[in-house]
Amino acid sequence: MVQQNGTSEQSTEPDYFQTNPEPPTLDRQITLARSFIEQHAGQDRRVALVTSGGTTVPLENQTVRFIDNFSAGTRGATSAEYFLEAGYAVLFLHRQFSLLPYSRHYSHSTNCFLDFMTHNDAGAVVVESEYQQQMAQVLSRYRKVKQDNTLLLLPFTTVNEYLWLLRGLAMQMQPLGANGLFYLAAAVSDFFVPAERMVEHKIQSSEDFQEDLTNGSGARAPAAHMEGKRLVIDLDPVPKFLKMLVDGWAPRSMIVSFKLETDPSLLAKKARYALEKYSHHLVIGNLLNTRKWEVLFVSADGGERWIRVPAGRRSVPTWIHDGAQMGEPAIEIESWIVPEVAEEHTKMIEKRLSKQASY
Repeated sequence: MVQQNGTSEQSTEPDYFQTNPEPPTLDRQITLARSFIEQHAGQDRRVALVTSGGTTVPLENQTVRFIDNFSAGTRGATSAEYFLEAGYAVLFLHRQFSLLPYSRHYSHSTNCFLDFMTHNDAGAVVVESEYQQQMAQVLSRYRKVKQDNTLLLLPFTTVNEYLWLLRGLAMQMQPLGANGLFYLAAAVSDFFVPAERMVEHKIQSSEDFQEDLTNGSGARAPAAHMEGKRLVIDLDPVPKFLKMLVDGWAPRSMIVSFKLETDPSLLAKKARYALEKYSHHLVIGNLLNTRKWEVLFVSADGGERWIRVPAGRRSVPTWIHDGAQMGEPAIEIESWIVPEVAEEHTKMIEKRLSKQASY
């Protein structure tokens, strides 16, 4: 049984970072990001923070059980590649072990890189001749990114790690001003277990090993606990940090959020609601069953417009191997989304510069 605590976001936002622990790797990751950002700020290059993958909600401090969000990181990893092609440096804030830019082409279980390899007559491992050109193209782009140091991978697992990193990276990006862009494609948990209400050890399912975790005091039980044969999970809402990002952490950057729905009648309405509530620049709406082929752009300046891959360009397989079809969509919709976002970013920068010149 899952319960949702009714604590308001207004009361939890100011306290979150005082009551939930800083991740042990935070300082190291922020140091890496600071150096990366300083390099590209010095080159007057735009920097995109792309978030990707789902966040976990641990139920125990020594975590055995957790709640997860559905996301393989496809949108984020694919978009990161197209941002790099568009001349951005990319901070890739991703769920550990989710898809990554470039290696994503060979990470999926139906597209394993081993299927593209063979042995030559001398016994050396080589790429099958029919895949040489395609793999060479991906390798060339990857090596260019490595050479220019335009991609920094920063992993997270839990929603707490994600929030600490998002805030820390936003602070580091402030000197970029309008050259900063936030592309928030991660599937972030809406609910979490506060640190002070998390049980230390594995929750015991057997009634023979269950403890009175309140020590008979009648105090509030841990957020996740057994009541007889039932597992009860009492979750608090994750504070809505998008407003803080817009108003305080990154007030001069362009901010793009995503809205995933399953009900077509709600998509535009909820995307518009999010845009008006948080006052950022763009909401990209998508439906669960069609997200790979169509998205809805909702912006304050541009209204609402769909981007759709034509039905004839959505065919999945492009390669054949041992009689099995493998490959990617003929057109990746991110190859259309990212240039549109970059164009909106350019307009925002030009508007800021024009406004400054008028003073």
